[in-house]
Amino acid sequence: MNLRKMGKCVLLAICDAEILGKTLREGKIVFRVKEEFYKGAKVNLEEAVALIEQSTIVNLVGENIVKKAVEKGYVHPEAIIKIQGIPHAQIIKI
Repeated sequence: MNLRKMGKCVLLAICDAEILGKTLREGKIVFRVKEEFYKGAKVNLEEAVALIEQSTIVNLVGENIVKKAVEKGYVHPEAIIKIQGIPHAQIIKI
């Protein structure tokens, strides 16, 4: 996970460790899980959920983190897209 503060916004980019650095392709979509954006501290799922609570913008990629975000009520299942079978969701708190 990578946490960045930009003024009043807190951006959390978080992915499952096994897909960090991979490129996902689905039709015309090419989605890069870039280390520059997602790599930072390694956290467990409970720590990740606590970080979601503190963040204003969240990018989530991967089966484990997206599933946990759905279970905790942060992401609606219909708001998830799959790219090469890998779930991706975004949260924006306004």
